[in-house]
Amino acid sequence: MLKGDFPIESFRGLRTPFYYYDLPLLRRTLDAVQAQLDRNPTFRMHYAVKANFNPRILAEIASRGFGADCVSGGEVRAALEAGFPPEGIVYAGVGKSDEEIRLALGAGIARFNAESAAELEVLDELAARMGKVAPVSLRINPDIGAHTHAGITTGLAENKFGINYEQLDEVMDLALRLPHVQYCGLHFHIGSQILDMMDFRALCNRINELVLRLQRGGRPVGDINVGGGLGINYQHPNHLPIADFEAYFGTFGRHLQLPAGTTVHFELGRSIVAPCGSLIARVLYVKQGTRKQFAIIDGSMTELVRPAMYRAYHRVENLSSDEPEEVYDVVGPVCESSDVFVKEMAIDRCRRGDFVAIRSAGAYGESMASHYNCHPLPESFFFEG
Repeated sequence: MLKGDFPIESFRGLRTPFYYYDLPLLRRTLDAVQAQLDRNPTFRMHYAVKANFNPRILAEIASRGFGADCVSGGEVRAALEAGFPPEGIVYAGVGKSDEEIRLALGAGIARFNAESAAELEVLDELAARMGKVAPVSLRINPDIGAHTHAGITTGLAENKFGINYEQLDEVMDLALRLPHVQYCGLHFHIGSQILDMMDFRALCNRINELVLRLQRGGRPVGDINVGGGLGINYQHPNHLPIADFEAYFGTFGRHLQLPAGTTVHFELGRSIVAPCGSLIARVLYVKQGTRKQFAIIDGSMTELVRPAMYRAYHRVENLSSDEPEEVYDVVGPVCESSDVFVKEMAIDRCRRGDFVAIRSAGAYGESMASHYNCHPLPESFFFEG
């Protein structure tokens, strides 16, 4: 959505900050994903609910027939309520509670991505009590360092996620032995906001090595879940609004060497929803300091925490102004020095009351919002096209 496409006249009666979602862009993004799946009949897509669990967004994605990737019982419940079928839901996470496991078992979800031997034993115990069998994939930590922020890498041996590579045989033997656990395959995830396809190629190579090792040892392989992690271009939301799904899916299509007919699962989140969302805020004050100029807006780290947490970049646009650019630190009102969206950005001259859009905020924005400083949670509105 270009700057001039935002209907700022309709924003005037709304309390800021709020999230604004471009549904036509979301639909084009989903079309682009489906086009890649159509080329690869063994590929299956599960939307990563943690990226954005706004009910309208979930319903739009569920209507396309995709599955859901969940990391909590609350996300399992949200996916079911949005219309995702249980047989398309996979559930990962290092700390699934007994209550969450019982919820997922009762719903009949497709898969638990188990992350430890201890979790397998609990799954077996709870499934036995319910007269169920828990379908399980083993999440393997491939010890691959993705080129992304340290806070969103998940595939290193030092990370809390998954079963370490050298422990696989022991844990798989346990999974095959437990009477109320059904081993179904392997699960991987190396991180988020990855743009270098060589990282995914390295994952393919590690999976190929592991599959060959299992086959030689007479152990089952099952299906393969490669996780997600595809990044987007945060610098140019207008020119590059859709992630490079062709390169992403093509990398796995070319480099995975699996038994014929093996189903490959994907768990994309950010690349699906980040581009379609913007956080809309108003300028409260323009403050002239001795060394720099601040645009103080009513949006903050309570509505969009990524810049404060990860030093993540989001493009900021002044929707109300066509005046010459000036350089600002765009900051929020929260009493934390880290409540900064961007430093020294050239944007159209700001005045009190101007609307600004913080772009590419559809992922890990609304879903991570908080009440810190007693701020209300942001509302959401939608552009229908």
